[in-house]
Amino acid sequence: KNFLMNQIFNSSIVRLRLLAFLEGTSLLILVFVSMPLKYIYGITTVSSIVGPIHGLLFLLFVFNTISVGTEYRWKFKATTWKVLIACLIPFGTFYIDRKILSKL
Repeated sequence: KNFLMNQIFNSSIVRLRLLAFLEGTSLLILVFVSMPLKYIYGITTVSSIVGPIHGLLFLLFVFNTISVGTEYRWKFKATTWKVLIACLIPFGTFYIDRKILSKL
C-alpha cells in the first residue's frame, strides 16, 4: 500500500497518467451523461456537479502535462502538443496514455 502511494506521489509520469484517466473519465461523463440529461430532460444536477470537477481535472492535467513535458524535455510539437490536444477529445486521454504515456 505504501509503495503504491509513494510511486503515485513521487512519479510525475504516474501522476500524469492518473490525471489523464480521471480527466478522460470526467469528460466522458460530462459529454455522454450530464449533457444529455441537461439538454434533453432538463436535469441540471449532474452537470452542476461534474462540470466543476471536470474543470479542475482539466486544469490539473494541462499544468501537469506542461510540467512533465518540461521535466522530460519533450519536443512541444512532437509530444506535448499531442498530449494537450488529447484532453479535448472524448477518449483522447485513454489513447494518448496507451500510445505515449505508458511507454515512458
